[in-house]
Amino acid sequence: MGSSQPTKPANASGQSTSATSINSPQNRSCWARSSWSLALLAALGATAATVTWLKPVTHSSDYAVCSANRTIYTVDPGLPNVQCIVVHDTLISDIGDLEDITLRWRSEMPLAGVIHLPWPFDFLEPSLKVLNIQPNSIVVPGLTDAHAHMLHYGFKMNLNLEDCTSVDDVLNHLKAYVISHPDILGDPTRWIEGMGWDQNRWPGAQYPHADDFDREPLLRGRRISLARIDAHASWVSNRVLQLAAPLPENVDGGLIIRDKHGKPTGIFVDNAMDLVPSQSFSEARAIEYFTRAASDALAVGLTSVHDAFSVPEEIQFYKKLSETQKLPLRLYLMGNVNSEDYWGTQIPRLIQHGFGERLTVRSVKLFLDGALGSSGAALLEPYSDDPSTSGIMRVRPEVLAKLVREFLTDGWQVNIHCIGDRANQVVLDIYEDILANASFCIDALRPRIEHAQILTLDDIKRTGKLGVIPSVQPTHATSDMWYAEDRLGPKRILGAYAYRALLNASPNRVLPLGSDFPVEGINPLLGFYAAVSRLSVKGDSPHGSGGWYPSERLTRAEALKGMTLDAAYASFSEDILGSLSIGKKADFVVLDRDIMTVPMDDILGAKVTATVIDGEVEYGNL
Repeated sequence: MGSSQPTKPANASGQSTSATSINSPQNRSCWARSSWSLALLAALGATAATVTWLKPVTHSSDYAVCSANRTIYTVDPGLPNVQCIVVHDTLISDIGDLEDITLRWRSEMPLAGVIHLPWPFDFLEPSLKVLNIQPNSIVVPGLTDAHAHMLHYGFKMNLNLEDCTSVDDVLNHLKAYVISHPDILGDPTRWIEGMGWDQNRWPGAQYPHADDFDREPLLRGRRISLARIDAHASWVSNRVLQLAAPLPENVDGGLIIRDKHGKPTGIFVDNAMDLVPSQSFSEARAIEYFTRAASDALAVGLTSVHDAFSVPEEIQFYKKLSETQKLPLRLYLMGNVNSEDYWGTQIPRLIQHGFGERLTVRSVKLFLDGALGSSGAALLEPYSDDPSTSGIMRVRPEVLAKLVREFLTDGWQVNIHCIGDRANQVVLDIYEDILANASFCIDALRPRIEHAQILTLDDIKRTGKLGVIPSVQPTHATSDMWYAEDRLGPKRILGAYAYRALLNASPNRVLPLGSDFPVEGINPLLGFYAAVSRLSVKGDSPHGSGGWYPSERLTRAEALKGMTLDAAYASFSEDILGSLSIGKKADFVVLDRDIMTVPMDDILGAKVTATVIDGEVEYGNL
């Protein structure tokens, strides 16, 4: 069959006719451009070995992350929202609109401004890889938990009792655990250790007893030690009580709960927990626990964690690990040794140590009191629901003052656990006395109070006046709100969990936020939501849907700053972390919805789609 294409009629000379001749001015110009281009292409191909200098030198690892809606929240007051950030190696090299950052990026390429190739060869010029997030997504700086416990989290996940609603529920969990672990089932000398029980959530709200374990034949005679949800009390079996015997009558800074006959019930509070025998440190268990904790942390957008209790064996574990591989996230460790004598020489001082420079040890963790949930928080007046006690002071004030002065003099940042108003007042007295010496610079020391949970209104103001950093955990407020006022009364509660008051008192408006995981959930959005709503995850509170003491809420911008830039300041890293600013580390998180604008009850539905550290995706995808 012939071609179906129409043929153009021939003219008198037999040539095909068209609207314009090839010799027309228009076609001669087009032909000249095409001929020049083809000739140049042929020349470049023929002499590739001699013109490699024309090939652009591109930074193939450079890329930009962009949001068409400008929902990249930088936490940089100079430019709070941008369309794009540019990543070069491990750093943020530029921020701004796509057109501007592209022009600046190209201008910094070798030979920029010297050679501009014409079309169609302009594709040989360097181009910046651009990754566009989804329209509803946002980018925020890498999130930091300013108070957490990595290895304790992995430990708790091994046998988590948080959801148990009664003693019998705990026993059922333990029975199932033993049955599912043949090595423990067949060896009654193996330890059974777990964490998470909370008697305040059980009928009657009473402490359990060692005899409870013996009600289950499979558990009778076994070595069982279970940490309370706040890790300030232990519940142990009768077999462990036998191993711990003989027990002292009293414990400084602690409590052995006894029955009416003076017999220990199996509950040890605060310093008395040191009497409970336990398994020795194991590197194999440590790597198991750390791997679980790091994996879960990255999945919820955490790029940095301030570990608020690291004993020497754990610090050496992290140090060794960081020297053999890049840690999966940044760790700021607070060292601890159980001693009333100065122990700063027993732990190494490490600044951005190891591969990737992700490990820092420059602070210490000290304790003064216990926790409110176990009635160990040291109060100025007796508990409203138990006038027989005012809580526990775990160390004498004069001993603590000596330690604090020695650590600060030696250049360590000092972070002190304080829950009750008495504990907070004693620590503020110590800090005030030391800071009165002009040789101590508050910005160089940055002393912290971990929790700063219950303070008098005057001490809230004094915290700001002294420049002491209160490191708080918003989910403690929403977890404790169901019983806190019963224990504190209507007057003291006004200075409890007072995050707005603490932030307003701060001269630099710094309020680092954490979770204290595994005491609370590891997801930082739980803390973000609690801080801005003062509601439980179910959307309720003792004061209704408007929130528990809503005047103490933070704004969303303040909450985000608390878990980014404020946390960075509290760890001396605000120059490299905490905001999406030029020259800082490329640590950022992509969320699938805008937590800064969505309705309050949509915040906890947000999911992390990418967690990036040093410009590398550690979780999810860009």
